Amino acid sequence: MVGSPCSPHGAETGTDSSDHLSKLRTVTERSLTQKTWSELEPIEVYGIAKLRTDVFFVEQKVDEEELDWRDVEPTTVHLFIKDGRNVLAYLRVLHDEVAEHGGAHRVIGRVVVDRAHRGEGLARILLGRATDLFGDEPMLLHAQSYIAPLYVRAGFEAFGEEYVEAGIPHISMLRPPSA
Repeated sequence: MVGSPCSPHGAETGTDSSDHLSKLRTVTERSLTQKTWSELEPIEVYGIAKLRTDVFFVEQKVDEEELDWRDVEPTTVHLFIKDGRNVLAYLRVLHDEVAEHGGAHRVIGRVVVDRAHRGEGLARILLGRATDLFGDEPMLLHAQSYIAPLYVRAGFEAFGEEYVEAGIPHISMLRPPSA
């Protein structure tokens, strides 16, 4: 659904109704986009790269390789929310030929939200779209530990021990297929 409006199921909960409606209105005015690498426009590639660089390298000081060639695989699905030319939130869904755990060939990764737009439910919207697309399959992700509760709300369950990747505590999580 290229350029379709964001669905309201990703909006924040637990706020008063006027604040909730204001945030929902803001989110639905933005564009949820789903594309493969070959469908991305150059300005979208730039916006995604800028967001990932701003957060992972500048803010979080990650010093590991960001460009891993997985973005360009024909089976990778890029989901992002943009406002004009600015990419506000992004994630990618990979397809691994060999499942790493629990039969999950689909792997969510590079989940990122612009600092100025955190708390608006944008990651929930992207996760909701990913589970809409692939929820009938088991899905895997490697979460930064502090944000694991977001993924629990999307149906993921932690497994294994916490580990450090790129200097940041992580936990692996699996979402069983929807019934």
